[in-house]
Amino acid sequence: MAQSKQIETKVKAASAAAYVGSTALLAGLAAIQDHAQLLSWMPDTVSPFVLALIPTTITAVAGWAAKHTPRV
Repeated sequence: MAQSKQIETKVKAASAAAYVGSTALLAGLAAIQDHAQLLSWMPDTVSPFVLALIPTTITAVAGWAAKHTPRV
């Protein structure tokens, strides 16, 4: 039988941060949906890539800040 392995703390932190970051981004976009001028300064072809950086950055920072799970 295969031995179950623990999920590393860094992976848990990064996954949770990705979820929270993506949810916050989507909530923010829903809130400004009627105020499109807030994003009008950004070209339409660039905006998806720039907006995707928000949860990506949150995830990277959470993974970097979380402690490593010691292995035995």
